[in-house]
Amino acid sequence: MANPLVISACGKGGTGKTTFIALLLKVLIDDGKASEKAILVVDADPDTNLPDVLGIDVKSTVGDAANRLKKGIDKGEFSMGISKRDLLEAWVYESLIESKDFDFLVMGRTEGEGCYCYVNSVLTRVLDTILSNYDLVLMDMEAGLEHISRRTDKDVDIMVVVTDPSRMGLKTAQRIKELVKEVHIDIKKLYLVGNRIPDSLTSFIAEWATKNNIELLGFIPEDHYISEYNMMGKPLLELPDNSPALNAVRIMAAKLNL
Repeated sequence: MANPLVISACGKGGTGKTTFIALLLKVLIDDGKASEKAILVVDADPDTNLPDVLGIDVKSTVGDAANRLKKGIDKGEFSMGISKRDLLEAWVYESLIESKDFDFLVMGRTEGEGCYCYVNSVLTRVLDTILSNYDLVLMDMEAGLEHISRRTDKDVDIMVVVTDPSRMGLKTAQRIKELVKEVHIDIKKLYLVGNRIPDSLTSFIAEWATKNNIELLGFIPEDHYISEYNMMGKPLLELPDNSPALNAVRIMAAKLNL
């Protein structure tokens, strides 16, 4: 399992990236794919909303481990013989949440001032090691474009840009496509997903996608179940089978050959 299939969701803030990842995960669980594949779900958004959507209690994050290592280095707590990579790897594994159907990792935030270059380089190698243990990795990325300019998505196979019914959502999708090319990220496939798009705008979105050479994966309709579950704090993994949004993402999963 040295080369997992990595799927990331990105786009403007509030478009529904987290919801898309949660729904895709539920489809894989419901269809029995989670028992066939080793799945890792990564919340790479510093706002950290995915745990709530999935109903998972997070005790520590990758950012916590990085902060712990940096503070130790700054205070000179580590002797010359201690492998900082081994320490960081152990702490990151401590933050890994294991469940029956998937494992879950929250990136979180780094804190304080100063250079994190060394810590981040070690962290990158640790995460590469962890990802190699899985068949499929689903990543909920932070909003906007900064993660792409930092090449956080450098190992992504399939990037799904989620847009809502707004001009800014489409402009962000267009800029993401341009940035991917500019920073030479090797992404095998780029898709557009329209979330909460009214029927009157689906043709416009489809034409826009064709014009901008972004393949349209599909539309997630407005779904009262999503709104109710979010408001009540119920995990989207408990959505009923007749959820319109869930069934729309099930069709998308089939297109992705998942």
